[in-house]
Amino acid sequence: MTSSRLEAFSDGVIAVIITIMVLDLKPPHEAMTESVLKLLPAFLSYLLSFVIISMYWVNHHHLIHTVKKVDSATLWSNLNLLFWLSLFPWVTGYLNETHASSLSVSLYGVAVFATGLSFNLLRQIIARHHHGTPYFLYQHKRRNKLSIVALSCYLAAIIMAWVSTPIAILLIATPLILYFFPSLIFPEEKV
Repeated sequence: MTSSRLEAFSDGVIAVIITIMVLDLKPPHEAMTESVLKLLPAFLSYLLSFVIISMYWVNHHHLIHTVKKVDSATLWSNLNLLFWLSLFPWVTGYLNETHASSLSVSLYGVAVFATGLSFNLLRQIIARHHHGTPYFLYQHKRRNKLSIVALSCYLAAIIMAWVSTPIAILLIATPLILYFFPSLIFPEEKV
């Protein structure tokens, strides 16, 4: 199997995930501002999930283009990542239905944590085939630092959900800043 086929399959699954998730956003029945404002929490949770999934899609795209060999470990770890991503419509819907209860925020944190761990595993498996590629290994090392920070935030959010759901949601959203502006946190070094 080629990496382009792996990427095309993953792109299709991610597109379906986003489509399923948006179908949970129901338009209001009344043409009133209050009706639209009641949907704001649902829209914000959808937006958070959409940005998280988009972040993984962009990073997945860049990662798959570094694949030298698609082996069984790569295929299974990619499927593992897609499994955890596929839970986003459910955890996002549950978050909305329960109005961000401690349990739903904690489960959302579990989904983001497991997705982050799965992506990190996929990256580790792909990195095995890059011995002697200094720039890739340098970038891989930087991504490991970023992953540790993100996974720590997600793990803290799972626990914090039982103390303060707004802080837990903030912890879940914080790694997005790291992924959009990684050089602010981990400045480029000379290779």
